[in-house]
Amino acid sequence: MGGKTNINNTLDIEHSPSLKSWGERRKLPKNNIAIECGWGRLLFAHTFPKSKTLASTLRKEAENKRDLALYVREPQVVVSYDPQSLFVAPSFIYRLELKNYKPLKKDKSGFTIRRIDTKNDIESINRIYRSRHMVEVSPDFLKKSYNKRKYLTYWVAIDSDTMEVIAVCMGVDHEEAFGDPEKGASLWCLAVDPQASHPAIGLHMVQHVIQYYKKARKAKLDLSVMHSNVEAISLYEKLGFVKIPAFVVKNKNAINEDLYIGHSINSTPEEELNPYSMVIINEARKRGIRVDILDADNNIYGLSHGGICITCRESLTDLTSSIAMSRCNDRHTTVRLLEEAGLSVPEQVLTTKLPENMEFMDKHGSIIVKPRLRVHGFGTTVGVSTKEDLQKAIKAAKKIHYEVLLEEMMSGQEMRVIVIDFKVVAAAIRHPPIVVGNGEHTILELVEKQSRRRQQATQGECSIPIDKDLTETIQSAGFELKDILPKGKELQVRNTTKQRYGGTWHDVTGELNTELREAARHAAIALDIPVVGLDFIVNAPSEPEYIIIEAMERPYLVNYEPQPAAERFIDFLFPQSIAKMA
Repeated sequence: MGGKTNINNTLDIEHSPSLKSWGERRKLPKNNIAIECGWGRLLFAHTFPKSKTLASTLRKEAENKRDLALYVREPQVVVSYDPQSLFVAPSFIYRLELKNYKPLKKDKSGFTIRRIDTKNDIESINRIYRSRHMVEVSPDFLKKSYNKRKYLTYWVAIDSDTMEVIAVCMGVDHEEAFGDPEKGASLWCLAVDPQASHPAIGLHMVQHVIQYYKKARKAKLDLSVMHSNVEAISLYEKLGFVKIPAFVVKNKNAINEDLYIGHSINSTPEEELNPYSMVIINEARKRGIRVDILDADNNIYGLSHGGICITCRESLTDLTSSIAMSRCNDRHTTVRLLEEAGLSVPEQVLTTKLPENMEFMDKHGSIIVKPRLRVHGFGTTVGVSTKEDLQKAIKAAKKIHYEVLLEEMMSGQEMRVIVIDFKVVAAAIRHPPIVVGNGEHTILELVEKQSRRRQQATQGECSIPIDKDLTETIQSAGFELKDILPKGKELQVRNTTKQRYGGTWHDVTGELNTELREAARHAAIALDIPVVGLDFIVNAPSEPEYIIIEAMERPYLVNYEPQPAAERFIDFLFPQSIAKMA
């Protein structure tokens, strides 16, 4: 249908979406409505007089788009016309009668909400959708067609300090779309940047859309939500939304695969693999590369294509030698090899007796104490500057490895650069977890909310632990967990930038100085490793000064969107697959 509407004089429809009139015969001015939204088409099933027509229209889905049929009263009939291609989505439809709406929160801080700028917001919108594994909006649609479609409205939330887009959603006016006599509207594609630090962004986006359609004299607002999204369902129900007896039907495609393939209770589902593996597996499958899950518990899988078979553990493969892997795992060896290659590294020594250790600390004022072998950052203490703290830090490090390193502490921003096939493909600045006060919630509540958002975005891989380190970091800033953080106040809640503890990543690939690119490339050559993540300390990504502190032989490629790190990884493993994607 391509977003065009077929107009008929009147049509008796049995399948009104109204909860109260379910089963009554209603009159609609238009039929067979399929509207274009930028990510695919939205089919209003109750405007289709025949289920067969609805099924055939839904099957005309464009490549890499996601069409869906809303308000399907008899999904089993629609699916029966093409059961190999169609399925009933495991989602609920919720409705809010706008006359009964009362906002949960009236004030928001740290961000504003506005309609999209179709020239400047497109990349930011799609960056957020990619981070949430949602279908992107067509740039051509937003540039050429969006403003012509009165039924469609996109909104974004803008961070007041950085002016970056931190959330997006879309609304559809049903009265504009097909002359809906019930004056309805619907909310779609709500997504919040998983690294945004402000609380209740999603709530305020929903409330903004509600107020917009209430002011436009619409009677009701509907939305579709996955049955497993317990947190979102709880929010909608608090706002007054109620479930209605209608269904959504979709096409079976790569985008929707997880919703319809099913898994045996006794099998090991791919959902047990972490996102660091799945970003690579999904890219491989797009190119027709075979994937075999060999050991889900350890994220080990095989890729096969054109007679070549490669075993992977996340981004670590057969092509990385055990020697290269050991060089990266041994922090002392890493620094020595990079220094011998003429690259800038921190001063570093192995611990000996207390006087010598104290002498090194006094020389640098503040140091880092860490185990010689790298184990996910465990046993590392940052900012050691007293004898007591030094002894505690060495003791903690020795629990991980018997040899302990003392390293000068460098000031600057932490940045990781990804090198694949000795070419720089991505760079991101790492920030520690930060919460922003709203004058209502305690620091503990803000941390818990932020932690849930990070867990959801990373499939449970990352969170902000409520532990001694967090408490001490907050206390050092003059606060307690029970304190209500003032409105707009930013508070760093941990000293680490590690993602597993709530740290966030911000793409700076386009800003990367040429000298930093060359340093990263030469570091990979010095370590003789084809896929590596190099940790830099820099004044700024655009400036040439740097220190390389560590190398990671198994970098997490999912962290670098919108940069195509996973794509370049598959290019490296299977260069013959590049032509297939072109």
